[in-house]
Amino acid sequence: MTTQAQATKTRSTRTKLSRELVLSTGVLLADRDGLDSLTIRSLATELGAKPMSLYRHVDSKEALLDGMVDQVIAEMEPASAELEWREAIWRRCESARAALVRHPWAIPLLESRSNPGPELLRHHEATLAALTRGGLPLPLIAHAYALLDSFVYGFAMQEAYLSADSGEDQAHAEEVAEGLEALLDPEEFPNLLRFAAEHAMQPGYSFGASFEVGVELILDGVERLSAAT
Repeated sequence: MTTQAQATKTRSTRTKLSRELVLSTGVLLADRDGLDSLTIRSLATELGAKPMSLYRHVDSKEALLDGMVDQVIAEMEPASAELEWREAIWRRCESARAALVRHPWAIPLLESRSNPGPELLRHHEATLAALTRGGLPLPLIAHAYALLDSFVYGFAMQEAYLSADSGEDQAHAEEVAEGLEALLDPEEFPNLLRFAAEHAMQPGYSFGASFEVGVELILDGVERLSAAT
């Protein structure tokens, strides 16, 4: 390729850059290679652009992360004002779980951003509005929000780890069960072996089935506390 053709190609690539493209490509790289591998330079290489050209759209690595977190938040369904408050919170939690399983690198970033984006702010506002519609006093709203997010984030992190394990099929489960039986003394670990053999390694077992139970337990407890105040 001639120098002139290269310059034309470079100008063409630069004109196609946008903030949306930069952020979405950052998310793609974090999903594919992990957050630690994401730099302005690696992002520019992925986009076929010069690193300095990215600073027109994100003025720092922190601004890039802020925008990427906001893109993940945009994938989450906010607590709808049209739904009963518990249903709105439930759907919000389930949607957040799904987004975080897709993008587990975002979990430690969600509450650490010093410049929260518009999607994150709207998400917070909608969640607080739903909890307020439930008649909860402010201290209990704070407890409910903290408990729900701690549960959702932690569950999504575990689920992302499990889904990354390529051996979640029944054959693998049977191998694991046999390995436990050979490794563990049944007199010392009777409950662990029973749990594995009779529940966790059974056909149809799903770690994800515990998610709904957990959210409902939190909301039931919050309602009990609210009624007692």
